Amino acid sequence: MSRSSTFPASHILVIGAGAFGLAAAIELRRRGHSVTVLDPGPVPHPLAASTDISKVIRMEYGPDELYTELGERAREGWLAWNREQAERGEAPLYHETGVLMLSRDPMAAGGFEHESWTLLRRRGHSPERMDQTTVRHRFPAWSGAAYRDGFFHARGGYAESGRAVAAMARRAAAVGVSLAAGTPVASLLERSGRIVGVRDAAGREIGADHVVAAVGAWTSKLIPALAQAVRPTGHPVFHLRPRDAEPFRARSFPVFTADIARTGYYGFPLNRDGVVKIGHHGVGTPTDPDASRFVSPAAFDSLRLFLTDTFPALADAEIVYTRLCLYADTQDGDFWIARDPEREGLTVASGDSGHGFKFAPILGTVNADAVEGRPNPVLERFRWRPEVRLPHGREAARHRPSRS
Repeated sequence: MSRSSTFPASHILVIGAGAFGLAAAIELRRRGHSVTVLDPGPVPHPLAASTDISKVIRMEYGPDELYTELGERAREGWLAWNREQAERGEAPLYHETGVLMLSRDPMAAGGFEHESWTLLRRRGHSPERMDQTTVRHRFPAWSGAAYRDGFFHARGGYAESGRAVAAMARRAAAVGVSLAAGTPVASLLERSGRIVGVRDAAGREIGADHVVAAVGAWTSKLIPALAQAVRPTGHPVFHLRPRDAEPFRARSFPVFTADIARTGYYGFPLNRDGVVKIGHHGVGTPTDPDASRFVSPAAFDSLRLFLTDTFPALADAEIVYTRLCLYADTQDGDFWIARDPEREGLTVASGDSGHGFKFAPILGTVNADAVEGRPNPVLERFRWRPEVRLPHGREAARHRPSRS
């Protein structure tokens, strides 16, 4: 285990045992730091954004080359994690079903699908162009008349996100991270302009040389100064049980986006429990992460209209589960991974904006470099950026589709 040459070995508290927090903890421990992760528990936590049956793993980001490159690297990381799972005789965490991105109208320059297609090809990938006839024959659950263009990219799919978080927690323990589940953090401890630890919900003070706040939708509660920069929003997710499972198996129903910039809908193939998951990504509903969460009647109505038009065989399917997936939304859709410029001893690793989980295998390096102050070109994009203001930036962020 090597020590950092730019940051003295120290005791670091990581708040939050989701993908951002556990990735940071594992890498910081590998660099020689003593690391404790605090989480209200259990891990995976049922209310955390990281915890679900599935998250999209893809590299399609329109013309955005940085996220496309990060997506390529993350996919390699998921494949490596699968190999480690196989060595232990365990089921894979990542399922490479491919990703199908379709549009109601012909793809055109400036559109999300067209720009993703163009950038993938420029970077040496081989996405397959789709038309109505191809969709009808290869993906029979789709309404071929409604979607006229798009592509299928075989390099992509989904991760079983809850299982992946559990695996990350085991990996953290294996490298010597101390995981204190059942320890909700109430506040940061600040002395003379420096963060020196936290106070838990029982009033106990826990000291540290450095604190990493990786609390997702709870960011603005822990750090009120970021209330306008990182906002919690809720986005509906539905689990459906089709009457006929066959058309929804991964071979003919891969991970998809359905004219995502306009409809907001994306989804996943049938899982081992016979469930098809469909989610909606949009502006979302401002949500208190500690309040009761429910999916509105309007969201149910919108889903049924979408299914009737897109997947007729799901239009009357039983909805067996719903949840609000909470985003930690930044105004521009970029992550917020940076040291606090006004208080020493604090790094924030947040701002998933609904598309962070896929990067779990590579987040550790980015987060740890932020903590240690190491040069990393991607951190300029994720810097502390008070110049971005609502509402314009937040609306603009929704124009770049970015699913979990």
